[in-house]
Amino acid sequence: MTQTFPAASLALPSRAARWLTPTLTDIFFVALLLWIFASGPMGWTALLADGDTGWHIRTGEFILDHGYVPDHDLFSYSKPGQTWYAWEWGADVIFALLHRAWGLKAIVLLAGILIIGSISVLQSHMIWRGANFFVALPLALIAVGVSSLHYLARPHAFTLFLLPVCLWILDRDRQAPWKPVWLLIPLAALWTNLHGGYMALIACLGLLVLATALECVPDWLARRTPAAWPALRRYALLTAGCVAATFVNPFGYRLHLHIANYLQSEFIHEVVQEFQSPSFRGENMRQLEFLLFLGVFTVGAALLRPVGTRVRDFAGMLWVVYWAHQSLTSVRHATIFVLVASPFIATVGSDWLRVWVARQPRKSAMAILSKLGQDLAPRFRTISVWALVFLAVLPWIDGERMKWPTDFPQEKFPLSLMHQHRELLIARRVLTTDQWGDYLIYQSYPRQRVFIDGRSDFYGADLGREYMRLMSGDLEWESILQRHRFDVVLAPRAWPLVALLKQHPDWELRGEDRRIKENQSFLFVRKAPYQVADAGRGD
Repeated sequence: MTQTFPAASLALPSRAARWLTPTLTDIFFVALLLWIFASGPMGWTALLADGDTGWHIRTGEFILDHGYVPDHDLFSYSKPGQTWYAWEWGADVIFALLHRAWGLKAIVLLAGILIIGSISVLQSHMIWRGANFFVALPLALIAVGVSSLHYLARPHAFTLFLLPVCLWILDRDRQAPWKPVWLLIPLAALWTNLHGGYMALIACLGLLVLATALECVPDWLARRTPAAWPALRRYALLTAGCVAATFVNPFGYRLHLHIANYLQSEFIHEVVQEFQSPSFRGENMRQLEFLLFLGVFTVGAALLRPVGTRVRDFAGMLWVVYWAHQSLTSVRHATIFVLVASPFIATVGSDWLRVWVARQPRKSAMAILSKLGQDLAPRFRTISVWALVFLAVLPWIDGERMKWPTDFPQEKFPLSLMHQHRELLIARRVLTTDQWGDYLIYQSYPRQRVFIDGRSDFYGADLGREYMRLMSGDLEWESILQRHRFDVVLAPRAWPLVALLKQHPDWELRGEDRRIKENQSFLFVRKAPYQVADAGRGD
């Protein structure tokens, strides 16, 4: 059955006038971009709070310099030359090109545009579906709050933007067959080489096929040709095409096997925070909790009592329920849930608002607000050239207010120790956090090698557990240090290993950084070599 969405009538001006007339979408996008990234205490530098950005940049530079995507490790002395899947290589190349042209400033700007662009697309999509502005706006702001935990300059920013774009394309095709929907196939191929989040699109397409098949069941039972049969065939072909497109990558089917093994790893689910269930304590997680309850309620309301003449949106229901479950099992799916569920919630909520307002006096406050929300909606359906002009001018705006980054944030990384002792860190076998290992790669690759960094899919459970035992000061910490022949330790105060090294006669405290209370760090150097055969650096 064809899914239809109401839309307010709007006499469109000429194309040139439309592009030159500022819209509320422009204002919303610009205001949100400046509010989130320019006005915060860390400014744009907050997008660099995750060190993974560092090795992504260096990977992209390797590809540009050598002309191929690496299939072996580049950065470690713990697993040198072993098979590694640089499965976000497309994003890495983009980061490297931007970094070479304009430095970290360009990378955080791109990430900010993708992140805020996703929220702008989400709000415009909700309004396009017929949502009242005063329903869509709070949901968009809740989406900002929930997804803020993933506001980082990493390849997943491409997923945050591409997912709402693809869902809007699908909705447009569900309203009436639309040829551009087949562009999702090459888009799936591009997405696969940017970030592993392409699986979200495949999951949504699979659920769409299932929902369309459910619509066919009554007709099948009555032994007549289902009205939804053309849509079922269309979306089955589209899903198959998108799945096939994901194999267009440097690693072929091996990439899918690697991702499947990674996502099923018990160790990853135990130690990587974003793979764990959400803790509903922080403000963003309380917003997620609210949206989860709202999503379940709207699905139940839409299923049990369709509003007006709108047909049941089975695909929307399945999307909400599936991604609600996924977000409860892994907090990394919270943002996907928000992006997928908000249009459905906004549509059902606006339907109920219209029914309720219709029973109120025409001059009541709610009736006036509802009418105002409907009148504002058309100005959120388009974007003008002025948003693009602003983005072109923004990088040239200097000054302290913009807070453009020149380095990673000192609140998260011991920059003074790393810069002061750079040659020492390059020459020795260093034990440090995975995040600080990322920065060492950014600072000194190709001369620098690290024990571990943010590529948890590469290092695996065995090395990961040894790393955890070291940082916790396990009883066998000395034997682990000796086995890997560490002669430098750069560690945060939170590591119990720091207290042990301070008291050990074989280790000397060479430097410390106490300027940032939450990020006090200590640099230890081994006084004498280990009394075993020298195995070399291994790089």
